[in-house]
Amino acid sequence: MGLALAQLCIDSHDPSSLARWWADVLGWRVVEEDEDEVDLEPPPGVAATPWLFLRVPEAKRVKNRLHVDVRPPDGSDQATELERLLALGAVRVDIGQGPDVTWHVLADPEGNEFCLLRSTPSELAALLAAEAAGTAGGEPA
Repeated sequence: MGLALAQLCIDSHDPSSLARWWADVLGWRVVEEDEDEVDLEPPPGVAATPWLFLRVPEAKRVKNRLHVDVRPPDGSDQATELERLLALGAVRVDIGQGPDVTWHVLADPEGNEFCLLRSTPSELAALLAAEAAGTAGGEPA
């Protein structure tokens, strides 16, 4: 049996500001906060690993070795969510992904890269079911 993932820790210059930004992005909630740490959890009924934002003295310097992929929620789409993320302060990032990818590479206010995928959870489930049945004609992104 493998280990259970307890939380994702994110180094930050300003944990409160960055955690609140991600809370707005994800629809999550801040559950505990002090000046050096902020706990962010999904709402009840959402199965996801909590995030812990930790204050560190140094700034981010290079591309992340680990990043988050997010999907538009059912009832939305990639273009709508891209517009929302950019309005919240995300910025586009070129990491050499090329013009033909189906996702958008963005960075949060502290420069941490993340990807906005194309399909919603329902669209992905339908595509995977079609693949399993041998009738799919596209990639899940």
